[in-house]
Amino acid sequence: MDTVTLAILKGRLEQIADEMDATLFRAAFNPTIAEAHDACHGLYDRASGATLVQGKSGLPIFVGVMAFATKAVIDKFPDAAPGDVFIFNDPYLGGTHLSDFRLIAPYFRDGTLFCWLGSVGHWHDVGGPVPGNYNPAATEYFQEGVLIPPVRLMRGGAVNQDIVDIVLAASRLPDVAHGDMQAQLSALELGVSRLDALLDEYGAAEVGAALDALRGRAAAQMRAALAALPDGRWSQEDWLDNDGRTDVPLRIAVDITKQGESLTLDFSRSAPACAGPVNISRATSVASVYVALKHLFPEVPANSGVMEPITVIVPEGSLLDARPPRPVGGYTETILRVIDVMFSAFARIDPDAACGNAYGTINALSITGQRKNGARWVMFSFFGGGHGGNPEGDGLSHGNPPIATAIIPPVEVMEAAYPVLYRQWALRTGSGGAGAHRGGMGAIYEIELLEEQAEAFVFAERARFAPKGVLGGGEGAPNRVSYQGEDGWQTPPLGSKVVGVALRRGQRIRLETPGGGGWGDPAARDPAASARDARLGYLS
Repeated sequence: MDTVTLAILKGRLEQIADEMDATLFRAAFNPTIAEAHDACHGLYDRASGATLVQGKSGLPIFVGVMAFATKAVIDKFPDAAPGDVFIFNDPYLGGTHLSDFRLIAPYFRDGTLFCWLGSVGHWHDVGGPVPGNYNPAATEYFQEGVLIPPVRLMRGGAVNQDIVDIVLAASRLPDVAHGDMQAQLSALELGVSRLDALLDEYGAAEVGAALDALRGRAAAQMRAALAALPDGRWSQEDWLDNDGRTDVPLRIAVDITKQGESLTLDFSRSAPACAGPVNISRATSVASVYVALKHLFPEVPANSGVMEPITVIVPEGSLLDARPPRPVGGYTETILRVIDVMFSAFARIDPDAACGNAYGTINALSITGQRKNGARWVMFSFFGGGHGGNPEGDGLSHGNPPIATAIIPPVEVMEAAYPVLYRQWALRTGSGGAGAHRGGMGAIYEIELLEEQAEAFVFAERARFAPKGVLGGGEGAPNRVSYQGEDGWQTPPLGSKVVGVALRRGQRIRLETPGGGGWGDPAARDPAASARDARLGYLS
């Protein structure tokens, strides 16, 4: 295939996934999807489920795990037919956690299966004892929400209303869940329409050849990038604060072996499976590696070819290979630590590509209560922090975690949707790690309750182990969570995980998010940059 045609088809295919993203963002009911863009879409291989194309505005971690989710549908439903759509949220088959619902549809051309279309979005509530589903005290997935295995939501274009009724009955906010489901179906419908138009224009053979070529080029570029690095073996480890049940650190460790054009990532020294909800499935672990590699090698096209020269070793039944009923609700915290150890290890392999650790937690916050009319409300949000310093400059302040392109929901939207008032939303002075290029600033969020009473839940990390710097850079400030009670301001015993904080009108909860780790020797920092930091209030 000539390069011009390949480039055109690459752009057209990516545009399909991008338009599916945009359709869901505009039509979804809950702010986590509509405003924060906690969702993604992609095209997947007809036989293996491997990623063919991903959208640029969806969450990268979702793209990685959706390959496993699609394969689960392929294996269970060999009789898939045109007009079918499958739905599920099983985190052990499709990765991540119960809040993330996957809708997967086969795409047929002239009676032959051409590929699969996938949509995943973070639903606002899927049952369980904690509204919003981030339960740091869970010891099994039954305490995190309702698990739906892969089932047929639509057959031949007709909706199976029994399945819809079962899924919606699991949510405290069924109207919102129904709106999100319909929005995801609309995104899939648009994907089918756009693929029809593309194949009408170029033909199935030409488009299929382009998909094969793009995957081959990604693999070739990845091998070339690896070949340029020195051979050797490197190790790195970091720690999760605790599992939400017992205040004991949990190790995440990687041993990297690079030989020629291949790379082996061995996570065997990581902690065994734990009682609390920071376990992740193997699918999620592999997807975390995919995201880290795409950060480290951004020029390589984003498809399954990235992983062809990579071997990932995850010990069976470990923290990184959770089996049911191990809880996995806090998967975000663990995958961020997997990415952190990858970044820290690669700082020693290739200093020119090194960056300090980002803030390493999404600070998942749920606040829930009843309005005066008796209606239930559930606010869920995640929050930003500092990114690590890097060879080109200081880290980004108040950014999103490396697993996501999600947007932190705007204050105006949150205050309009829920009975809360943001008393503070500011950069956190002095939170970036020192370095020749310092880490980015974390943020401070202080939220006041406007209803008579509510309960708050926080699921976060990095209160005990701050984000690391690289090449001599300093650590970022650790996470700090506090809330007002009858006896004044208090902090969670487990650092940044807490269940059922009772809030009354006028009381506040406060999040002070970590800064990023620094890059390089602080003594080498440009004095003019330090003077600018002081002038802007970045330094304490």
